[in-house]
Amino acid sequence: MSTFDKVKHQAQQLAGKAKEATGRATGNRDMKDAGKRDRLEGEAKESGQDMKDRAAGAAEDVKDKLRGDQGGNQGGNREGGEGQR
Repeated sequence: MSTFDKVKHQAQQLAGKAKEATGRATGNRDMKDAGKRDRLEGEAKESGQDMKDRAAGAAEDVKDKLRGDQGGNQGGNREGGEGQR
């Protein structure tokens, strides 16, 4: 996740917490609910982006392993097959 996105999502969470606390302190249920919604939305966005980043990293790991395995296995199989003929 880009640093900008991470900061943006965390700022949304903090703003939501502040709004939620203000709503609780003043007895304004609508403000409290809006703050909770903002906070949860920021958490969801951050979690979603983290999962996306992990999936991209895992895909790259698989690609790297396949590239490494292909060269090693193909060369090994060819030599073994040619030597046995």
